[in-house]
Amino acid sequence: MNILMVLTSHDKLGDTGKKTGFWLEEFAAPYYAFLDAGVNVTLASPAGGQPPLDPSSDTEDTQTKDTKRFKADSEAQEHLATTKKLADMKAEDFDSVFYPGGHGPMWDLAVDKNSIELIETFIKQDKPVAFVCHSPAALKNVKIDGEYLVKGKTVTGFSNTEEEAVQLTDVVPFLLEDALKANGGNYEKSTDWESFVVEDGLLITGQNPASSEEAAKRLMAEIQA
Repeated sequence: MNILMVLTSHDKLGDTGKKTGFWLEEFAAPYYAFLDAGVNVTLASPAGGQPPLDPSSDTEDTQTKDTKRFKADSEAQEHLATTKKLADMKAEDFDSVFYPGGHGPMWDLAVDKNSIELIETFIKQDKPVAFVCHSPAALKNVKIDGEYLVKGKTVTGFSNTEEEAVQLTDVVPFLLEDALKANGGNYEKSTDWESFVVEDGLLITGQNPASSEEAAKRLMAEIQA
């Protein structure tokens, strides 16, 4: 089984002067869920090479069993430091794709033509696609037969109330919850910061960092079904 993981290459948190990128837990938890299940994992990003890590996801209070495992895993660190270029990735080489979040995808993956085309191709090839937290931003411009992919589908992602809690409502280029609704998605959410994953056809979405491992496991269940 081959899974592609697509990470952001964007490291600027709007005009704040602060850094952003991918969220460590949202990479580490799925990465090890896949690895431990014997899945071949390929990592890619728009720019290739080392994707930027959101420093907010690497504080003492954000550590989990998976982030700690990653910090002790030199092989995984090397794998992450050498992501392939997204433009070189082809959907036919993989069974599925998983997008970790972090605020970075709101800026680059939401408008990245290679990413948009890749997701559309996975869907057309009848392969499941999974996103967690802010990475459903990558669905913003994805269309199938002229209609937004999320239209009429049950979806979730980082909620407006969670964005308010981290005080970035006025920093992000758009609010994810609002964007999913604007494109016709049936947005659902659970309690802030608690694991919540929804599936609708080939589309799997998780609400927040706590949803990362569950989203990965749901994806594997779909591939193995």
